[in-house]
Amino acid sequence: MEKNLKKLTNHIYYLPHDPKTDRPILSAICGDHQTLLVDGGNSDKHANLFLGELDQYQITNYHSVVLTHWHWDHSFGINQMNLLTIAHENTKIHLEKIKKYEWSDEALDTRVEKGQENQFCSDMIKKEFGEDRNITITLPNITFKDKYEIDLGGIRCVVKHVGGDHSDDSSLIFVEEEKVLFLGDCLYPSIYTHQPQYKIENVRHLLENIKMFDAEIYVLSHESPLSKEDFMGYIMLLKLICDLTEKHQRNHLNLVNELSTQLNRKLSQLEEELVYCFINGLSVD
Repeated sequence: MEKNLKKLTNHIYYLPHDPKTDRPILSAICGDHQTLLVDGGNSDKHANLFLGELDQYQITNYHSVVLTHWHWDHSFGINQMNLLTIAHENTKIHLEKIKKYEWSDEALDTRVEKGQENQFCSDMIKKEFGEDRNITITLPNITFKDKYEIDLGGIRCVVKHVGGDHSDDSSLIFVEEEKVLFLGDCLYPSIYTHQPQYKIENVRHLLENIKMFDAEIYVLSHESPLSKEDFMGYIMLLKLICDLTEKHQRNHLNLVNELSTQLNRKLSQLEEELVYCFINGLSVD
């Protein structure tokens, strides 16, 4: 995976995601006066790599770092960034909780057994940090309830809480002048449930919130940025599966058959996984 900083628009740069240790995209939104960073990275090394790349482009004068949500891969590099940190109030609550955790192999394995930690996250933490696991959880300095606006000089960023199945604190960052919407992980399924899941009402609520923003580029944290056309195709698919899940409930075969008929082809692996997550969401009260 390339590590070099990429230019998304005239005012936005990003470090691509790296699946090897589940590093999400990190972004810099550059106004005339200040720069806002999106997400803190999954470790000191990840944060340092990003800051070093920005330095090569003479991008400094940081306003703050804003978190899309609390999960380790987005927040464990905050300490190294050493910047004013902005996040939803629930993000702070989650980080306060895990601040007390130990991060040894034994502690991670015990939490996985108890269902407090996700197996994939545990494996990736071990891989990213190696044996010497010096993890410092840093809490955000500023929290908000619904919305927070930041003026960087000629560029305004709207941070909006949207929640969702992946994490109840998920927030979007919209840059109106550049027509870019940062989605974090909000559209991904839950990971701290026995099986990954989507709940119909949560997905519909999320899609309503996303519709409010007139973007041309959509940035999800663990894939390459999407054009409006590609993103809308994905949104239509989620809406369709919502409707069919509501109609067929736990009848997996009928759901798959009708979805396949509507799409006029056999389902892809991603579509099969989405159906699986929606059916899992039905079995939870």
